[in-house]
Amino acid sequence: METHECKTTTAGHPAGVEILEQRMLVPNVNVLTVRAPAIARKIQPGQFIILRADERAERMPLTVSDWDREAGTVSCVFMQVGTSTQKLGVLEPGDRLPTFVGPLGHPLEMANFGTVVLTSGCYGIGALYPAARRLRELGNHVIGMVEARSNFLLYWVEKYRSVCNEVIISTFDGSKPGKKGEGPVHLSDLLATGRKIDRIIGVGCTFMMYETARSTRNSGVKTIVSLNPIMIDGTGMCGACRVVVGGETKFACVDGPDFDAHQIDWELLLSRRKPYMEAEAVSIENW
Repeated sequence: METHECKTTTAGHPAGVEILEQRMLVPNVNVLTVRAPAIARKIQPGQFIILRADERAERMPLTVSDWDREAGTVSCVFMQVGTSTQKLGVLEPGDRLPTFVGPLGHPLEMANFGTVVLTSGCYGIGALYPAARRLRELGNHVIGMVEARSNFLLYWVEKYRSVCNEVIISTFDGSKPGKKGEGPVHLSDLLATGRKIDRIIGVGCTFMMYETARSTRNSGVKTIVSLNPIMIDGTGMCGACRVVVGGETKFACVDGPDFDAHQIDWELLLSRRKPYMEAEAVSIENW
């Protein structure tokens, strides 16, 4: 694991991680690219980093969405939701992050499974892109299912077309040619055709992943999701990210973040995301 902490060098210049790019892809969804060569050399699909936007910001996990090992760069796609992501969203190239730690978590299992469906939405579109690229390299037939509420919230579609054998686009309002409605519904339709699917991987908001688990439960197809519970240190010390999988307590940061969707206690996971909603709303208003 590589840790970058912002200090001042003996020459008086700031250390830490330099932001090379920070821009909005679609409303409230941004891409952040930093120079972190040690992490770029080691990162694998499915792993994440933890960063702080400034010295007073909370530690925040972000799944890595892309990297360039030769250039030493790492990119993350994130949604501007709470105070910390809002702070991150106003930073500019040349600014520095005081903390940038990783790679964290287990890599997503990669092999030649056969036909793999990747279903994603919001920040998960970026998070699943490295998996799509690697699975195609390993010889899989990769079907990328990308969902958004409307056409103007879709991004990286062409990047998916470059690494997937098939791309299925769905918008809730039908504003984009393709499917109308939510991704898990179309995933159910795909499974109902009897087509042989060997693995399903879903990344997006918790409810979207829950619906993915529901839609695939009776199919017999192994379904993996990347959990995003409240997380603080990312090394298994605080216990904030605990989840129940197969009746056992797991820590998403060190045991995951990827788990069998059909073994997760979704009711507990959804309930444990709610305690700080009021405090977060106050924090955003004050900031």
